[in-house]
Amino acid sequence: MEYGLIGEKLGHSFSKIIHEMIADYKYELKEIAKENLDSFMKAKEFKCINVTIPYKKSVLPYLDFISDEAKKIGCVNTIVNKDGKLYGYNTDYYGLKLLIKKQNVNLENKNVLVLGTGGTSLTAKAVLKDLNVSNIYQASRKSIEGLISYDDIYNYDINYIVNTTPVGMYPNNNDKLIDITKFNNLVGLVDVIYNPLNTNLVLDGKAKNIKADGGLYMLIAQAVYAIKLFKNIEIDDSIIDDVYKKLIKEKQNIVLIGMPSCGKTTIGKILSKRLNKAIYDSDTEIENIINTDISNFIKSNGEESFRNIESSVIENLSKQNGIIISTGGGVILNKENIIRLKQNGIIIFVDRSLDKLTPTSTRPLTSNIDDLKKKYDERIDLYNLYSDIKVENNSSIDLVIDEILRRLD
Repeated sequence: MEYGLIGEKLGHSFSKIIHEMIADYKYELKEIAKENLDSFMKAKEFKCINVTIPYKKSVLPYLDFISDEAKKIGCVNTIVNKDGKLYGYNTDYYGLKLLIKKQNVNLENKNVLVLGTGGTSLTAKAVLKDLNVSNIYQASRKSIEGLISYDDIYNYDINYIVNTTPVGMYPNNNDKLIDITKFNNLVGLVDVIYNPLNTNLVLDGKAKNIKADGGLYMLIAQAVYAIKLFKNIEIDDSIIDDVYKKLIKEKQNIVLIGMPSCGKTTIGKILSKRLNKAIYDSDTEIENIINTDISNFIKSNGEESFRNIESSVIENLSKQNGIIISTGGGVILNKENIIRLKQNGIIIFVDRSLDKLTPTSTRPLTSNIDDLKKKYDERIDLYNLYSDIKVENNSSIDLVIDEILRRLD
C-alpha cells in the first residue's frame, strides 16, 4: 500500500472515494487488527497513510517526528513516510475547525460539551480552546477524574455539543447517547460521524432548530489537508465545498412519499434512469419477505403485522447510500420510519389531488373511494410535516421530474 487509511473497521468509510475525487492517485482502505498494528508500523511499507479509530494515539510511539498541532492534541491522523522516517500530523484539527466555522456559530465564552474520550475528543478540545470557549465539559461512560458522567451532563448549562464517539455510526444508526431537549440554551452541535449523513443526534438538533451537522464536511476538509502533506502540493480550500456538494448528491438517498396511486413508482423509475441510482420499492421488498401480496397478508395477519415488517424493511433500506426509495402510502404513520429515512435521505412528497387518486383492490387499505378519502385526510398533514420537498403531480410527469431535479440541485 502506498496511500490509504488504516483502522480496525473500515466498512463505513468514504475516505477512498473522497481522496480519489480530490487527487489523481490510488487510495486504499486497510483494516488492521490490534495485534497486527505493531508489525505494520515497524514494516513502514507505505508512503503516506491516514489513521482512524482506534489507532490515533496508538501510532505515536512509532513516529520520528510529531507536528506541533499533533503534540498539543496528543494524537495523529496523518503519517508521511520520508526516507524511512515517520512524520505525524493532525489534519482532523483543521477539518473540525472548518466545520464549526461553516456553521457561523460564535462559540466565544460558550459552554461546550464533548462526548467521548478517544483520540478525536483530544482534537475537539484543542479546536474549542482555540475558539475561546468558556468551559469544556467532557462526558465519559467510565468514572474518570475530571470528566462527567452521562447522567450528570444535564446539570450543566450547555450551549454547544461535539460528539466524538462512534455511537450512532453505521451499522448501528439508531443508537443515541443523549437527549438534547433537556438543554435549554443549546445553539448548535456537530457530530464527527459521517455515515449516516445525519445521525439521530444531528436530526434532533435540526428538529430543535439549531445548527446541526454531521462529519462529512470535516472528513473532506481533513482529507484536503492530508493530501497537501501527502503530495507536497497546494490545494485551494474551495475544493472542499465542491467535493462536499458532489458527495452529498452521490451518497444521499431520494425518498418518495405520498398516497397510493400518486405516481411514486413512475417517478422513481424515471429518476433512477436520469440520476443513475438504483431504485427500491418498499412494498416490493415486503412482498419478497412475506411471499404473498400485501393485500392477502393484511387480510390474514392484520395491519399491525404488516407495519412491523414495513419498519424492518425501511430500516434496512435507509442504511444504504445513493439509492431511490419509493415508500408505501402509510410509511409516515410510524415516526421512527421517517427518522431512519432522514438519516441518509431527502424526503420528497409527491402530492396528487384526491380527485386524481385511484382506489384499487391491490391496495387493501384504499380499495374504495371512501377508504381512499379517509386515508388521505388522515395522512396529508404528516406528508407535509415530514417532507423536505413537495411537488404536485396533477399534470405532466415531465414537469414533475424537472421540478424534482431543480429542487435537488
